[in-house]
Amino acid sequence: MTSTTLIMLIGIFITLFIWIFKPFKLPYAVGGLFLAVFALVIGLSPAVVFSGFSGAAVWTLIPALFFGFVLQKTGLGKRIALGIIKIFKPSYPSLVLAWVLIGIVLSMMTPSITVRVAIVIPIALQCCELCKLQKGSKGNSLILLTAFAMALIPGSGWLSGLLAGPIVQNMYSNAGLAGMVTFGSWFEVLFLPMMIITVLTAVGGLLLLKPKDKIPAEVVSEIKAQVMPKMTRHEIFSLAILSGVFVMFLTSSLHKIPDAAVCLSAVILFFVFGVIDSKEFNSGVNWDLVIFIGMAISLGAIFTETGISALLSSVIVPALAPIAGNPWLFMFGVVIFMFIWRFVDIAIFIPTMAIIIPILPDIQEAYNIHPLVWIPTFIFAANAFFMSYQNIWAMMSKSMSGDRAWSNKHLGLYGVVYFAACMLTLTIAIPMWISQGLF
Repeated sequence: MTSTTLIMLIGIFITLFIWIFKPFKLPYAVGGLFLAVFALVIGLSPAVVFSGFSGAAVWTLIPALFFGFVLQKTGLGKRIALGIIKIFKPSYPSLVLAWVLIGIVLSMMTPSITVRVAIVIPIALQCCELCKLQKGSKGNSLILLTAFAMALIPGSGWLSGLLAGPIVQNMYSNAGLAGMVTFGSWFEVLFLPMMIITVLTAVGGLLLLKPKDKIPAEVVSEIKAQVMPKMTRHEIFSLAILSGVFVMFLTSSLHKIPDAAVCLSAVILFFVFGVIDSKEFNSGVNWDLVIFIGMAISLGAIFTETGISALLSSVIVPALAPIAGNPWLFMFGVVIFMFIWRFVDIAIFIPTMAIIIPILPDIQEAYNIHPLVWIPTFIFAANAFFMSYQNIWAMMSKSMSGDRAWSNKHLGLYGVVYFAACMLTLTIAIPMWISQGLF
């Protein structure tokens, strides 16, 4: 271990401490800026320190944040959610199904889970109030937790359904695995497992938290009676542009246009058609998140330059030896460890991914374990929510719900349901991944 490696490790530990524990309520960007200053001071070149900002991930992320802004600003997201609810008859199973569909449709429109939560939670609160559900009751928690979980989980099934998608894609590229993570490869590995997890979580939550009393017919009738104003020109433009983006993602193997180019083109169209104006350029993007993610992605290049990747490889690769020879033991062991580690890494799990992804080529060489099988282990655990503090979107949902928020007990139960759904899904996914040649 060189002195540069040791000094950089100290800087990274301080950065991770800021990101994970947020002392003095410091924003994520402060941790990223500290990392940049520290790395520059010890002599790393700006090209290495800021490498995360030159990749496609950040330039996919920024337009994606605008997509969410547009859904909220125009009211298109609320129109879609209410429109789906109005299709179903008044019952708890039908409401749960409605939230599943809402989660899938909104995930196709924007990768921003923050935006999806901001759209569905107010509607879920309205449902709870119309149903006259007692605060803290199982029924109240069921509606709120299902709305939150379905805004979170289904979109993980495709690369553009969550902000972590392009981030992981860029981290893999920086680790020497360029071209491995595409819309198609992500879809092939994760779509079916995430749909199974979605169904199992929704059904499990319904079985655990469903109240004995039925929803009064007049409740959903009151929701259905809500009249949304006629679609505005901006809503129509937004729907057309966002639908076009998703189609371009699905057909990327045919037209070969990079996802970042598609996303940036969409933002240009939003400005051209007046959906976004120049004054909203700053308010439409969470720049704290952009700096955090850009610097987190840069960790891969920093690890390689300072020798940290070689050090981690010498420790982690041998540690996997007892389980690496058996795909079942390996996947269950790693996923369970990731869920436990999620109690510590609450920074959207990006620090953990930034540490592990750079050594995936070494793991592949040692045990013939394809780097793609690690993506489910990251995503399964990143979505975990046994406790509110683990998941920023659970915290956001609870804050938005005020005194009508779910109880901690019900959140824990729902979190266990999600964990159990992941474990059950592995029994189906592992044979699928073996057949795909990933082991």
